[in-house]
Amino acid sequence: MDLKTRKRLALLVLVVGLPAYIVVAVTLVNWMDARWGRQPVWIELLVYVGLGLVWAFPCKRIFSGVGRGE
Repeated sequence: MDLKTRKRLALLVLVVGLPAYIVVAVTLVNWMDARWGRQPVWIELLVYVGLGLVWAFPCKRIFSGVGRGE
């Protein structure tokens, strides 16, 4: 994949994908609250950190080298 394509794909992921993923993460935590009641803060933090890592690792290849010049 060339640099120009990766830059465009990275921009698409950040503008469209990241907000959608945030909505999914918050919805999941709200579902957990409704299902099992309010969780301690450290459990919610672990869920958010875990979901953040799940989002970041697949996109790592797209974002590598995007800030460099051609």
